[in-house]
Amino acid sequence: MLGSLKKSPAHLQATDRVGAWTRARFRLAEEAAVLVAEVACALPGCPPLETVVAFWTEGDRRHHFKLFKPVEAVVEDDLPPSWMMNALAADDDVSLECC
Repeated sequence: MLGSLKKSPAHLQATDRVGAWTRARFRLAEEAAVLVAEVACALPGCPPLETVVAFWTEGDRRHHFKLFKPVEAVVEDDLPPSWMMNALAADDDVSLECC
């Protein structure tokens, strides 16, 4: 079972690459947390694999976005533009169970 959790070097490089692009795109501090994960989606109409990116800015404000493709297929132009950063902020009062 644990063997299935191991990721290929290409997968790990892709997650690092998407994290670096996110850090550069949104001008995040080097110490800012950036999380890149590939998740499976079983909902009808949902791609089988999608990439989820979350990052935190000053005051522990969380931002997130999804890319509807596997992490290894993500290219830099897939990331949202930097001017959308405030729109990516998560509102703790809003439930995102649907998406």
